[in-house]
Amino acid sequence: MLPGTLAGPIAQLEIGAADYDVVRRAVAYVTTHMRAQPEVEAIALAAGVTPRALTDLFRRWCGLTPKGFLQAVTLDRARQVLADCPNVLDAALELGLSGPGRLHDLFVVHEAMSPGEWKTGGAGLVIRFGLHPSPFGVALAMSTARGLCGLAFADPGEEEAALLDMRRRWPHATYVEDPEATAPLVAQIFHSQARCEAQPLRIVFIGTDFEISVWETLLRIPMGRATTYSSIAGHVGRPKAARAVGAAVGKNPISFVVPCHRVLGKNGDLTGYHWGLTRKRAILGWEAGKLAPEAG
Repeated sequence: MLPGTLAGPIAQLEIGAADYDVVRRAVAYVTTHMRAQPEVEAIALAAGVTPRALTDLFRRWCGLTPKGFLQAVTLDRARQVLADCPNVLDAALELGLSGPGRLHDLFVVHEAMSPGEWKTGGAGLVIRFGLHPSPFGVALAMSTARGLCGLAFADPGEEEAALLDMRRRWPHATYVEDPEATAPLVAQIFHSQARCEAQPLRIVFIGTDFEISVWETLLRIPMGRATTYSSIAGHVGRPKAARAVGAAVGKNPISFVVPCHRVLGKNGDLTGYHWGLTRKRAILGWEAGKLAPEAG
């Protein structure tokens, strides 16, 4: 991908990142007042903007009004998603779902590093990283010569902590700050204009065999659908290991691309998310908007 082709996508991502600062405050308020189904005026006040500005911002950010977003991320909606397709992983396998069903027309190919490379903590591995704007705040992208190996998120002031958290996963690797190397990957992930079927996003898993099997299963969850820890446990051949699956989901190093945010509790509860439940709720609402843009 030529550097010049990134100008448009990167500019759009910068706008999305600026919008997310307001979205984050709005979603945090909605999360604590969800049962009351607050009106736009109350949400806007909590987010520090006018109701009109909030509506315009949400339409720009995810294609939904604040009220439509609230409806998309309620617990009742999560339960309905699970009820509509309780065997989403079975369906994905049967239909052979590939890139478009996983991540809004993003084609993804993946491979795993050898167990030896994981056991050495990444010794001898060069990982390039960069901080970039995204629709969900600052995105920390990390890559090897083989492809994207890490994607994390941070709110303002948390960038260094996010980097340290990711580096702990592969403590013996050599880290090189190189945002020019990671910028095309971030554009490809978050902006449709930067995607190309002929040049799929290449990702590389670095983890235990069990973790990799869980992450590969996550890739089968289509956008707009959800599954549970117990369902994943059944698909990796460990039906009684839901807790271990939960730990592996929590260690997913390639957030969003490998959609751990689409894993819910048995009753539709959002449960934990390594990058915060506010962000998880925001991602699910953003995806709902991309799938069904609100008319009018």
